[in-house]
Amino acid sequence: MNMRKSQPSSGESGETEVAEKLEGGTSEKAKEGLAEEESLEERLKAEEARAEENYDRLLRVTAEFENYKKRMEREMNDFRKFANESLIKDILPIVDNLERALEISYGNNEKAFYTIQEGVRMTLKGLLSNLERSGVVPIESLDKAFDPNFHQAVMQEESEGHPENTVSKELQKGYMMRDRLLRPAMVAVSKKPDFAPEDKSETPTDEQKDEHKIDVTIQ
Repeated sequence: MNMRKSQPSSGESGETEVAEKLEGGTSEKAKEGLAEEESLEERLKAEEARAEENYDRLLRVTAEFENYKKRMEREMNDFRKFANESLIKDILPIVDNLERALEISYGNNEKAFYTIQEGVRMTLKGLLSNLERSGVVPIESLDKAFDPNFHQAVMQEESEGHPENTVSKELQKGYMMRDRLLRPAMVAVSKKPDFAPEDKSETPTDEQKDEHKIDVTIQ
């Protein structure tokens, strides 16, 4: 008996081809959909990374701007405080001359001396008062320990009445302008005498030597 393979009819063959085409089309669309979804996720991640980077940049710029504002405020405050510094430095020699004028002796003409001295004192007082309103104050140096931050030593002198490295004389006053050194004080600094009286060894005189001699007479 001959066996024949059953062949699909033309109608069945067409339906199969259509089904395969539909399945193939669905598969392609699914692949395209997945690819598009993956692409969207990648773009979303990229945009999120870009947004985070921009936010970090914004924070840095904001911080730098705040630091800039604070620095400018400090500089402006310093400018307001010390804007007259050069002018005040020019005024200080006038103060020095007025103080020296008060130290001058006018001999026997006491009336003229008193009048001039009083006028100079009043002028000096007013000038120092104006300087103080600008934040300028003298440095107290006399009998203070020598400090190179505020004192300029121009000489050393032996002194028994001061501890060593103490300001024994103030040759020219120093001044502070608020918290800034405007001019150091010119001072003399004390040092111990080379030979203190208590350290000097006494050398016996010839008379003292004779007192301890013993006369011996040989007969």
